[in-house]
Amino acid sequence: MLEEPLSLNQLPNFYNNEVGLAVLGYPIKHSISPELHAAALKELSEKEPIFRKWKYQKIEVLPNRLAEALPLLSDSGYRGLNLTIPHKVEVLPLLDCIDDQAKVMGAVNTLSWENQGWKGYNTDGAGLSGDIYNAFGKRLKDFNVLVLGAGGASRAAVSQCLMEDCQNLAIYNRSIERASHLSEILRTNGFSQEVLILDQPVNPFADTNSELLIINATSLGLRREDPSPVDLSVFPELVYVYDMVYNPPMTKLLKQAKEKKIPFSNGLGMLVGQAARSLEIWTGRDISENAMRQGAKLALT
Repeated sequence: MLEEPLSLNQLPNFYNNEVGLAVLGYPIKHSISPELHAAALKELSEKEPIFRKWKYQKIEVLPNRLAEALPLLSDSGYRGLNLTIPHKVEVLPLLDCIDDQAKVMGAVNTLSWENQGWKGYNTDGAGLSGDIYNAFGKRLKDFNVLVLGAGGASRAAVSQCLMEDCQNLAIYNRSIERASHLSEILRTNGFSQEVLILDQPVNPFADTNSELLIINATSLGLRREDPSPVDLSVFPELVYVYDMVYNPPMTKLLKQAKEKKIPFSNGLGMLVGQAARSLEIWTGRDISENAMRQGAKLALT
């Protein structure tokens, strides 16, 4: 059974070398991040007992309480935070400093308490890139890419695809205005490659020689009753499907991919990869992804 999330009025206080870490989101009940970090911290503490005093939790934070939450957390002794839906973009004006790569992406998923202020980082892109290679044996540069969604998770995915020079890139989002805004941000941040904005989920690159990778960067799939973000029947050619959602491990999108014998992967490996990078930022130590994978498997059984 997964750990229940805390609310802001349930925050503990950390003293005497104790360090609080947490993931913030809404919804957040599905998150297995505490189990991943607990496994890695346990391994670290075998060599350095100080890490026995580090505790990772999940905290439910509504969007309208994020500005209130950050000072409460720092005052309570939290020194590292992960952010998930819907906070990755909205947090930007609340930060004291933003890492250059996160600034280019226009979204953060990791906060570190540094010099008496919160500094933002983004480890999602590296986690996504590594897991796509592990899942499909191909790099982002080998694909045409269709990203579903235009929120904070999409920003990391789109930016990573552009940084790795994917063949072609398109964004489909129900709000064309929001997707166009994301495209404009990318241009402002120095990305010159053309990004197509679609009003329908189709393959605009079907006449090219590269295969299409579909990345679901929406929240559709977090709830078992959610519909699939796209119908894979509209893609007659060979495609690859990557769903950033990891819990539940088989979303409606992935079930359809399996039925159609389409190569697919959920986002568990991405979660592990980005989590390891986050913990490295907070601890200054090398982190074992294997320990986190074992923690994830236990959490999902």
